[in-house]
Amino acid sequence: MDNDACWKEFFSDNRRYADIINGLGCGGRQVVSGEELEEVDSQTGFWRGSGFIRGLPGRKRRSVKLRDSVRKAAFGVNFAVVGIENQELIDYSLPLRDNSYEVGEYEKQASRIRREVRKASQGLRRGEYLYGFRKDSRLHPTVTFVLYYGKEPWDGPKTLHEMLDFTDIPEGLREMVGNHRVNLIEIRKLSDTSIFRTDVRQVFEFIRCSEDDQALLELVKRDPYFGNMEEDAFEAVVQYTNATELIGVKEYYRKDGKINMCTAITKLIADGRNEGLQIGRNEGITAGQESKTRTVVRNMIRRGMSDADIMAVAECSRELVDEIRNKC
Repeated sequence: MDNDACWKEFFSDNRRYADIINGLGCGGRQVVSGEELEEVDSQTGFWRGSGFIRGLPGRKRRSVKLRDSVRKAAFGVNFAVVGIENQELIDYSLPLRDNSYEVGEYEKQASRIRREVRKASQGLRRGEYLYGFRKDSRLHPTVTFVLYYGKEPWDGPKTLHEMLDFTDIPEGLREMVGNHRVNLIEIRKLSDTSIFRTDVRQVFEFIRCSEDDQALLELVKRDPYFGNMEEDAFEAVVQYTNATELIGVKEYYRKDGKINMCTAITKLIADGRNEGLQIGRNEGITAGQESKTRTVVRNMIRRGMSDADIMAVAECSRELVDEIRNKC
C-alpha cells in the first residue's frame, strides 16, 4: 500500500475527518461530528474548449481534477464541502492546483443550479434564464486542508500572488488581481496537537518525533494509545516513515485487530539492530535475520505488494520471493 492509499484509508473514518475539520477549521471546538459528514465524489472539473457562449453551453472537453478525499459537512441548515489533500513533497505550483480544485467544485455546483433553473423557467428574468442563475442562487462554501508531512520545511508559495510575476505592474492594478490562499498545515511544525480528539493526534505526534528515536520512545511509552493502536493508523505511520522493521514484526504485536506499537518500538530499540530505529532511513532487515526476512516477505505478499517492492524493502532475492509465494 503506497502513502496516498494509506492516508485515504486512514481518513475514510469520518470521526477522523471531522477531527481535522474541528481541529484545524474550528480551533478545536466540536462543531461537526463524523455522523454529519457525507462522502462525495472527489472528482471536480469544468468544461474547456468553446466554453460558454453568452452563457449558453458550448461544451467540448472537460478538465478533471481529483482531490484525495472530500466530504460534505452539515452545519445547521447549511453545509460546506471540505477536502483533504495529503502532501509529501513540496509542490511549487500548489496554489494553482488548490485553486483549481475549489473552482472545479463551484463549477460542479453551478452546473446543478443551471439545470434546475432552466427546468423551472417560469417567472425568470432574461438574464436569469440566459445564464442559468437566479438572483437568489447560492453556492455552498468549499475549503481544502493541505496536510504536508514532508521533512523539508515548506519553502513553496502559499498564495497565488506568490506565483505571479508582478514586475512593473502598477500597484493599483496589482491590488485588483485575484488571489488564492492555501490552507497548508505542516504536520512536523504543529505546535498544539491537543486540538484533536481522535488518534489523529497520536499519528501526527508520531510523525513529528519520527527523526528522534529517544523522543519517539518517550512518546509511545507516555501515551497508552500506542499499546493498542488501530491497524490503519499503524499502517499510515509505518508506510510514511518508511519503518521497514515495524512492517516485518507487526504480526508479532497484533491482538484483537490492534497493534502494540509501544512494545514493538521498545524492543527494536533495545535490540539495537539498527542502533535505534533510524525511522525514515530505509535500513531494511539486517544480516542474520533470515526468519524475520521471510516473515516480512510473507506479509507483503499477502498484502498484494509487487515483487519489486518486496525485494526493495526486504533486501532479498526474487528466488526467495518466489519460494515463499509458492508456499502461501
